[in-house]
Amino acid sequence: MKKIFLFFCATTLASASFAQMKTTVEVYTTADSTKYRLTKTATLNFVEKGQPFENEITVFVDPSKTFQSYMGIGGAITDAAAETFYKLPENKRKELLNAYYSTTNGIGYTIARTNINSCDFSSDMYTYVNENDKSLNSFSVEHDKKYKIPFLKEANIAAANKLTIFASPWSPPSWMKDNNDMLHGGKLKKEFYPTWADYFVKFIKAYEKEGVNVWGVTIQNEPMATQRWESCLYTADEEKDFLKNTLGPTFEKNGLSNKKIIVWDHNRDLMYQRAQTYFSDPVVAKYAWGMGFHWYEDWSGGTPMYDNVKRVHESFPNEHLLFTEGCAESFNASRYYAWVLGEKYARSMINDFNNGMEGFTDWNVLLDETGGPNHVGNFCFAPVHADTRTGELIYTNAYYYIGHFSKFIKPGAKRIISSASRSQLLTTAFKNPDGKVVVIVMNQSDKSASYNLWVNGKAAVAEALPHSISTLIF
Repeated sequence: MKKIFLFFCATTLASASFAQMKTTVEVYTTADSTKYRLTKTATLNFVEKGQPFENEITVFVDPSKTFQSYMGIGGAITDAAAETFYKLPENKRKELLNAYYSTTNGIGYTIARTNINSCDFSSDMYTYVNENDKSLNSFSVEHDKKYKIPFLKEANIAAANKLTIFASPWSPPSWMKDNNDMLHGGKLKKEFYPTWADYFVKFIKAYEKEGVNVWGVTIQNEPMATQRWESCLYTADEEKDFLKNTLGPTFEKNGLSNKKIIVWDHNRDLMYQRAQTYFSDPVVAKYAWGMGFHWYEDWSGGTPMYDNVKRVHESFPNEHLLFTEGCAESFNASRYYAWVLGEKYARSMINDFNNGMEGFTDWNVLLDETGGPNHVGNFCFAPVHADTRTGELIYTNAYYYIGHFSKFIKPGAKRIISSASRSQLLTTAFKNPDGKVVVIVMNQSDKSASYNLWVNGKAAVAEALPHSISTLIF
């Protein structure tokens, strides 16, 4: 009887709080074949609404059921992004900073990723030490002071000094690897495990000396990919052992226990096996903050493996899940405004958030008119491109689609239930720390859809335009 009474009280309080709250819904929309780009398009009202009919399209929202906390959304500040940024005139640089990092005039990015040593999206190959300097006495981040560090500092200021910055290596120096090459895979020689761990420490301390706070690191970008650019391979056991026996203790010894260490940092396809290997070991679980993942497992045209994110979250609910990289590949300037660019982002974000993801990190925040610079020629899209010949900024649809999440969901929000009655609509929802509910609804079809936004017996009638995304706030 006591349990029934408590359930009745909780349900009554939830219903009462909804009945007492402001009953209008603000709607912001981005839609194909319209001028709507994060545009306020409607103010709706809730009315009493009992059982929805079967032929009605409904999005059911339940703020009483809460799940993971929301960390934030952002993108990578690579060498390519930073070099391109400083080729822009000053007014365009200010525009870009506001567009990404302002919570009022932009889309409120709160996360940034950057590279340790060079990556494919660098104009040149480089490390921070001289050849064969096993003592690391020559370590210097002088290379990054020209573009990358200044851009990170400017972005952080634009984000009100709240930018969460993490860093990833693509490869150790060639002399630490068994193939003597920063490119084409290869493995870190075990004799250099301690040296490479010390390298992480020196990077973090050097960046912080320059005024860039490093929140955390990933152990290795894409540790199962042999690439023609900077790459390095680790099996799950090798990565586990490096973290458990070397990197974790080295961070502790150097006063960096507060820095987060992210494992995997590769695609959804193998993430369950990697998670099982890492998190079944209590020592690894002590050092690892969580798991990073990418979306490139569908490169051959297959279906993204969203369920693998869910499987990891189900099995290891105390481990954090962060999307650490994704982009649209095969750059072609004629596709700047292809609507599928934005839809790919939203489809991924909705599914991954619903499966336990806490934050999302896009790849380059900015690229030039070639989809680079890139020293190995694998050019790709960014949400914003700069034509460095004219100083023009080109905002792709991806920028606006990402903004429907990053602008309105606030760090510390809790995901809540949002469930659509038709597959035409994809949806997720969060409750912000201030109590406001943010519902994302994406219409991925060619047909308009009128639907009920239904909460605890009340509903507001909304319209999802063809190939659109809306954020509804109440």
